[in-house]
Amino acid sequence: MKLRFFLLALSLFLFSANLAGAVRVIRINQLGYLPQSVKVAVFLSDEEVSAQGFSLHNAVTDEVVFEGSTKIKNAVRWGMKTAFRMNFSGFQQEGGYYLKVGDTRSPNFRINADVFEGTADFILNYIRQQRCGYNPFLKDSCHLHDGIIVEHPTRSGEFIDVAGGWHDATDYLQYSTTSVNTIFQMMFAYQKYPETFGDHFDANGEHGANGIPDILDEIKWGLQWMLKMNPAPGEMYNQIADDRDHVGFRLPVNDPADYGLGKYRPVYFVTGKPQGLAKYKNNTTGVSSTAGKFASAFALGADVFKNSDPEMAELMEQKAVDAWQFALSDTGFTQTACNVSPYFYEESNFADDLELAATQLYKLTGNQHYLGEAEYWGKQEPVSPWIKNDTAGHYESYPFINLGHYFMMENRKEDFADFYKTGLQLLFERGKEDPFFNGLPFLWCSNNLVAAAITQALLYRDQTGNDAFVELEAALRDWLFGCNPWGTAMICGLPGAADSPVLPHSSYTVLLGDITPGGLVDGPIDANRNKNQIGMVLQNPDEYADFNKGIAVYHDDIGDYSTNEPTLDGTASLSFYLASLENDGKKMAKQTAIVKDLQGAIVRINPDEKNIYLAFTADSRFEGGKHILQVLEKHNIKGSFFFTGNFLRMPEFNGIISTVVDGGHYVGAHSDGHLLYCDWETRDSLLVSFDEFESDLRSNFAELEKYGVKPGDATYFMPPYEWYNRQIVDWCRNLGLDVVNFTPGTGTNADYTTPSMKSYKSSVKIYRDLLQYEQTHSAGLNGAVLLIHPGTAPERKDKFYRILEDVIRHFSSRGYQFKSLKQ
Repeated sequence: MKLRFFLLALSLFLFSANLAGAVRVIRINQLGYLPQSVKVAVFLSDEEVSAQGFSLHNAVTDEVVFEGSTKIKNAVRWGMKTAFRMNFSGFQQEGGYYLKVGDTRSPNFRINADVFEGTADFILNYIRQQRCGYNPFLKDSCHLHDGIIVEHPTRSGEFIDVAGGWHDATDYLQYSTTSVNTIFQMMFAYQKYPETFGDHFDANGEHGANGIPDILDEIKWGLQWMLKMNPAPGEMYNQIADDRDHVGFRLPVNDPADYGLGKYRPVYFVTGKPQGLAKYKNNTTGVSSTAGKFASAFALGADVFKNSDPEMAELMEQKAVDAWQFALSDTGFTQTACNVSPYFYEESNFADDLELAATQLYKLTGNQHYLGEAEYWGKQEPVSPWIKNDTAGHYESYPFINLGHYFMMENRKEDFADFYKTGLQLLFERGKEDPFFNGLPFLWCSNNLVAAAITQALLYRDQTGNDAFVELEAALRDWLFGCNPWGTAMICGLPGAADSPVLPHSSYTVLLGDITPGGLVDGPIDANRNKNQIGMVLQNPDEYADFNKGIAVYHDDIGDYSTNEPTLDGTASLSFYLASLENDGKKMAKQTAIVKDLQGAIVRINPDEKNIYLAFTADSRFEGGKHILQVLEKHNIKGSFFFTGNFLRMPEFNGIISTVVDGGHYVGAHSDGHLLYCDWETRDSLLVSFDEFESDLRSNFAELEKYGVKPGDATYFMPPYEWYNRQIVDWCRNLGLDVVNFTPGTGTNADYTTPSMKSYKSSVKIYRDLLQYEQTHSAGLNGAVLLIHPGTAPERKDKFYRILEDVIRHFSSRGYQFKSLKQ
């Protein structure tokens, strides 16, 4: 989506009650909360505020549904005078809500089993955007001439084909360190939750299903690149390009960066010795960290693809064994190489890489030797150094989570579970007085640490059943989705998040006006570190200035590369945790399968069952209502009716509206004034503000309540004109409503057209098209929503509702049942 849409959304949703200059805000998880989960919001103020309690309200009726007490925390840490946590975990009723403390109100949010639906797939958008070689986002290719070998004892200057993989971040360097971890994280997520990931893109990353989950397409793209970066035993490459890449914002196609190699980029051989082609060099001591990562990913890849691509799996198994032997040939760590500056990824540990590699080789081969190796190396580093030391250099302790411990917990549960527990206890103690329960060090890429911590907490809880850290985990989870001092989600363009990064440090933003959808940005950095960042100049006024007075700062600004740049590995590190949240939601959900359109509206319900849902909307006309009700009653069918406030206020329809309600049909909202929400041509351009939308919807429900229809009875909403965008859907979700619309292609919605319109369709044509649709589409009308207008313009003489009975009889004979949304 375009940048302007998100800027508009941002301006609509920034909640900070600024009373006489005072800052008073309630921070929430903007995506919402699973019903059976820890739910905590945070209040902040730069004034002394005394509050004994808080209240939770229905977002449509304002009714108080829950009350709780506040828990005071350390406000000074964030430059405030008052801070407290508000725990409403005991409330589990699905719907849309907001919190209040005195006169301070939170944004609306949702409690529902589907709040994290689609998030694991959404972050893959960024990973696809980072592809090198063919880039589906740009629909063009880049860096096809990679590259020329450097730092090799005998082959420097030779060409090697290493095209492919992904760019590391906004720069176009490529590192084995981060890319291989990216691949492993995605494979780990897929193996744990394969059913979570959808198929909407092909192997090249283009729109269109190919029968393979999209995450597997990305994994295979990465593994094929890894094979190029490790072409033979003992021959491994750690990096493509170097910091000469940093020549300003530009697209990767026709990259102008000059390495003195013509059209080629340098490819750094893994030497096990300090590297750097100019003044500055890194501090490499060995090959184990890089080779261990290769061994881990190849071994897991062999397992993942053993059935779908056995030939590739066999190759990767041998590659895993070779990489393991290479890793032990020169124990130590390999760092990335610099050239024109002293900055590089400072990875200074490797025991975790060897442990993980050995666990995967044991899992793959069953050889007990590998299990012994895993135990040995795992005990060399019980707690991740960044947790143990509460600090680290840039990527000094990497990967940020030791997944080897998790695999060892299955075999040496007591020892390795305690390793995880020790680390989590340290984070718990450091964060327990923080209002956001965040005691993590605010290093560069602090969001990567958050992702690591919540993953460790979940894996510990899953393996031991111990929920001692469940609130810590929930707090750090919510941190990423807006429950933080700045009130912003940290994933670019995240659907459902009212405030997420719209000005990421990215060439795509600067040159194309696009965000980096799905990208996890670096996150807040220690305030003192921020002051010392070289070349960091904000391009816009700091919208979060009121909240950048504490221990860490964050800017949604193109100029801030230290807090607002999305990263490949950081994004991939969320794939497992987001998939787990979706899986938890499915367990809590009522067993109703749904299909949604690109805007997020429901367009099919239980598509494996032969049910048809008849929907009827009304604003100013209803001349066919009596006939429709007679037909439905005759066939013992319940329909779904959506009425505007305009319609509900018309006295002449009072009787028939009561008949619809009393007849047990579903009755829902259709807006109060039948507003057009977004532009017909440019769908992402809103024509209403949130306040206008909410006020209109509240008025609609007020009219429905006069007929005994309460908001809790009418959670499906059909927008006026059946026209909306993602923002409208998100607004509805946070009010506790699901947007539903007719199934695209069924065509009955054209029954409003008149002969003077170019789009006119006769009722006979509509009926024939519907019959053809059912015959030619694989799903037929399973779960389809058919929209019929009970009232149309007088100029239309052939009313489609007159042949409703023919529709019912025909499709009933074909085995379909007709249901309402109540059913």
